[in-house]
Amino acid sequence: MKTTERGTSRSPRPGEVRLEGQPVSSGVAIGYAAIAHDPEPPPIDTARHDCDPAHERVRLHEAITRSTAQLRRLHDRLALLPEDGQVEIGSLLEVYRRMLGPSRLRRGIEARLGHGMLAEAAVQLETEALAAFMLSPPGRPAPEGEDAVAARRRAGEFREIGRRLVRNLSGTPYRSFSTIPDGAILVAEQLRPADAALIDPSRIAAVVTEEGGSTGHTAILLRALGIPAVLATHGLLARIGRRTRLVVDGTTGQVIIRPSTRTAAAARVEVAAYARERQALGRLRRLPARLSSGEVLTLQANLEIPAELPMIAQSGAAGIGLLRSEFLFMNAETLPDEARQEALYRPLVEAMAGDPVTIRVVDWGSEKNSDALTQAGIGTGSDVNPALGLRGIRLLLRHRALLETQFAAILRAATAGPVRVLLPMVSSPAELHEARETYARVGRRLRRRGVDIPDPLPPLGIMIETPAAALMADVLAQEAEFLAIGTNDLTMYTLAADRAATDVAGLYDPLHPAVLRLVRLAADAGLRQRRPVSLCGEMASDPVAVPLLVGLGVRSFSMHASAVPRVKRAVRAAAMDDCRRMACRALEAADGPEVSAMLLAYAATLRHAGDG
Repeated sequence: MKTTERGTSRSPRPGEVRLEGQPVSSGVAIGYAAIAHDPEPPPIDTARHDCDPAHERVRLHEAITRSTAQLRRLHDRLALLPEDGQVEIGSLLEVYRRMLGPSRLRRGIEARLGHGMLAEAAVQLETEALAAFMLSPPGRPAPEGEDAVAARRRAGEFREIGRRLVRNLSGTPYRSFSTIPDGAILVAEQLRPADAALIDPSRIAAVVTEEGGSTGHTAILLRALGIPAVLATHGLLARIGRRTRLVVDGTTGQVIIRPSTRTAAAARVEVAAYARERQALGRLRRLPARLSSGEVLTLQANLEIPAELPMIAQSGAAGIGLLRSEFLFMNAETLPDEARQEALYRPLVEAMAGDPVTIRVVDWGSEKNSDALTQAGIGTGSDVNPALGLRGIRLLLRHRALLETQFAAILRAATAGPVRVLLPMVSSPAELHEARETYARVGRRLRRRGVDIPDPLPPLGIMIETPAAALMADVLAQEAEFLAIGTNDLTMYTLAADRAATDVAGLYDPLHPAVLRLVRLAADAGLRQRRPVSLCGEMASDPVAVPLLVGLGVRSFSMHASAVPRVKRAVRAAAMDDCRRMACRALEAADGPEVSAMLLAYAATLRHAGDG
């Protein structure tokens, strides 16, 4: 949407200006602008062809090394972001990392260096050439529609990695948001995804940029951060200065510069209304997750890092349904031993004060980076498709010492409160049987050493993340003591579509009837074998989808802590008969959009009933 300047029916006072941009993340904010300028690198001489190729290759190699280290530090920071943000920026950082490796981009740059070109010029010209190729492939029509959106993203990826290399070649610093005052509205000409990953949502009230759009990586990340944001607000910077007051409406896309007293008062009313909405959700914290027809569900929270524990306490979650233990390995230079792991697990279990904690053993694969695992020779393979390679329980059974150490640490910590142990990426009964034997052996060894551990051992369960596991759930449930359906990977493997892959992201749809049928199979298997079944993919965080999942037989959900109140509100408005009818219709639907339309219609019905 093109930015326009316009008045309003309320006749704003002189000095008040209203601009329209693209709304990206809902919410209203009022505050003073803090303009973040991006230091420009020095001009690049693209005409020089008298440089020493060997010297320029050394400079390029050093810039690549620095860029790779920067991307690794950004990746390590992902644990501080909400789950959606981790997925979005994580997949993008992986794209950048591959570009810096033995890629077409790198080969093109080095070829230009062979002609005596300055390294900065070679990088700039090659990245621009590849970006132009993405936007307008020779001999083919220019991409349109969704293909055009994908082409623009791909072109932006080439340009972004080119900018990073040029900055490191020229020693140009990156912008920092650390000096921005608390409660300020961040204003920039453009915000790149790596910049957005540095934003602290507890300090910055809103984000407004002159460039960008609602479909880019930055927009998706800002939505995940939950900050009111408007992009493509053309002409903004020319109209503001330091400490200019702004009102930002991330729902409508309106940005008001120097709001009048009346406009500012109206904005404060909207900010207060949003705060009341949050308070209303907060009051749900002590209420049970009970359907209007009386059935009680269990809503738990995912835990990415220990720092999220206060959010879980505030959300009203009934325990930790998925503790992702990967945080132990992300920043470690050496593998954490048994004592170190216990020292991290135990306080988390104690803090839940009797509510259960489900700890998933490390789910690592060859597409991820960890200095500790790499130095130990774990997960260092070069699979063509890491998602189909050595990851999850496959990797742990290959490196048994890693699994045994983690089992031992969890068993030690389990004396502090109720714990369950979860195995990732199980696809066959043999894997589960082998892991269970290891689990029992670790327990016997600890008891022989006189270590205090629970008796019997905490329940050992499995993730249902592959079609094979869902189809064999009745067999797996005979040995697994509980099942946890991970709809993110289950959707990817069922539909053969990776949501991080631009070309097929449109095919990734958790509401596809094929995915729903597998969820139903797993839920039915758990019911027949009298095993608890939970669901911990992103669908669990969607208030619109949860009633359908209840109809499919799921009674326990684990989600990001911030989603618990909204899901609880949806649960308390829904009735079991409606949930079951929706499940029957969804299983017979032709595609995901048909299911989505049905769910949205039901959600609208509940809202109207609540308004009445």
